[in-house]
Amino acid sequence: MHPDDPPKDFRNLLLVLGDQLSPGLDIFKDADPERDLVLMAEVAEEATYVGHHKKKIAFVFSAMRHFAQELRESGWRVHYIRLDDETSCASLKEAVARTLKGARAEAVRITEPGEFRLLDDMRSWQSELEVQVDLLPDTRFLCTLADFRKWADGRKRFLMEDFYRHMRQKTGFLMDEGNPAGGQWNFDKDNRNSAPAGLVCPEVMRSPPDAITKDVLDLVGGRFAHHFGALEPFWFAVTREGAEAVFESFLEHGLADFGTYQDAMLREERFLFHSLISMYLNVGLLDAWDICVRVEKAWRSGDVPLNSAEGFIRQILGWREYVRGIYWLKMPEYREENFFGATRALPDFYWTGETDMACLKAVIGQTHEEAYAHHIQRLMVTGNFALLIGADPVQVHEWYLSVYADAYEWVELPNTLGMSLHADGGFLGSKPYAASGNYIDKMSDYCSGCSHDVKKKTGEGACPFNALYWDFLYRNRPKLKDNHRLRTIYSSWDRMSEDKRIDYLKSAGDFLSSLPGAWKG
Repeated sequence: MHPDDPPKDFRNLLLVLGDQLSPGLDIFKDADPERDLVLMAEVAEEATYVGHHKKKIAFVFSAMRHFAQELRESGWRVHYIRLDDETSCASLKEAVARTLKGARAEAVRITEPGEFRLLDDMRSWQSELEVQVDLLPDTRFLCTLADFRKWADGRKRFLMEDFYRHMRQKTGFLMDEGNPAGGQWNFDKDNRNSAPAGLVCPEVMRSPPDAITKDVLDLVGGRFAHHFGALEPFWFAVTREGAEAVFESFLEHGLADFGTYQDAMLREERFLFHSLISMYLNVGLLDAWDICVRVEKAWRSGDVPLNSAEGFIRQILGWREYVRGIYWLKMPEYREENFFGATRALPDFYWTGETDMACLKAVIGQTHEEAYAHHIQRLMVTGNFALLIGADPVQVHEWYLSVYADAYEWVELPNTLGMSLHADGGFLGSKPYAASGNYIDKMSDYCSGCSHDVKKKTGEGACPFNALYWDFLYRNRPKLKDNHRLRTIYSSWDRMSEDKRIDYLKSAGDFLSSLPGAWKG
């Protein structure tokens, strides 16, 4: 079908976005496959509003094309506009307008998008396109936005742990007769182990590219060669069946040890026992409720320990739902939060990986190759460093949104601004997640062989994280001095000799003055 020649005999136009690849969307309810038309479009605007990792673009486009095929096989009429069509569209609005040209559609039905910029734009489409536009809620989440606002209303604190307990009680996951399974809500203290020598991790399930994916890889390699990241080898699943196989493999081989080692970091074991399903969940190839049901079943059947089942369900039922609620509760102002007034340009090695700090080199290199790093790599290595140097939150946000295959603003922005950078002043996190090199040394093997000595605190050859940690606390003391979780830390600073404090601040200053500039692309 030519992109400018969609069928004219349709009633409603059902727009499906690239992260809405779920047949259970509300736009399909009460729709008629014979009278309604599904529209899907690969558009330049969505591929380039930040410089998305090449693997992410390839993943989304291929998954879209496979979902369109799935819909057609289920009897739906699908008008699919490819980026490499002769008359491709620059934006989603243009794709809708062109599809409606000459048609007498009753309405355009859209599932609310996951990014504020898109929702804000779509709210104007009805008047601009002169057609009824029905924006329907995204029902794939376990907590509606209305329910989250109801939970948040009147609260003086918005801690994830409080929300998580609310969701456990609401859904019944890991509950026994009204009480948390195992007698406690959270087993995080059991989930912070470093990896022992010789730890054997499961093989990652890799999906070989089919013909559709190979066409997409050719497209992305040609159009987006200047974007961050390696395109191949490409091994992501791009179908519902493939995503299900990845999750089944995790249930069988990874979940049992996931909890214990979820915070560990190893150079040669990039994935450890992590599920690698966030990208599939975030585009709709997997269902959050179903995932939690199956993880709980694995625990109740005795296949996995409770600490692993609880730790995993907390990420889905607790953290994922929580950050989405925070995003929509606080946008659009949230994006501009900058509690510390941080203005430093993000160093260019975030894009090149060319640094002699082994931990950053490992995580950024892995990110470049895989479009993936797990939560501790993001929070306590790249995020921690950006926090300590005072990097501009907008630049950091745009980096995270660009480089990871699972990054969408509703989930990435609160994690970056709130969790990693404390840029919201503690609305999301009760304290900044700042740490010295000791934490990275404890939880990883990155420090061995690094040109910087993690045991050395200041001066030439010392790990930069050590002095940067104290420098961060010193320069932000006016804003952090009343934080009850930092009182012991500041007491330690006050007990240091003046010479030692000066040494820390000088070492940090020398390092900061040597940082490379911003990436020029």
